[in-house]
Amino acid sequence: QVQLVESGGGLVQAGGSLRLSCAASVSIFSINVMGWYRQAPGKQRELVAAISGGGSTNYADSVKGRFTISRDNAKNTLYLQMNSLKPEDTAVYYCNARGLYSNLSPYDYWGQGTQVTVSS
Repeated sequence: QVQLVESGGGLVQAGGSLRLSCAASVSIFSINVMGWYRQAPGKQRELVAAISGGGSTNYADSVKGRFTISRDNAKNTLYLQMNSLKPEDTAVYYCNARGLYSNLSPYDYWGQGTQVTVSS
């Protein structure tokens, strides 16, 4: 079992910045992929950014150049630095960890979410 706890959400004006953190209850060194997703009211959950164990990253087109995902294996923490925030970034942001156990069974864990609200 992996517990993920997000923090760092809040209310910010358009153009501002926030940094989200996701603390894991286990070492994240061996987690295959960690990512941030978001869900706005009335919309489906969508991928914002993901990072592999090797450090490869991918981003939604809507956040490229503004958001940066990173992981600190020593602190078992995933981050999302969000700059130049826009009202359309308003959503609940979720941390995700997925991959395969050594016995090849899959795992897929989610945090409880943290609210990000960007005012215009």
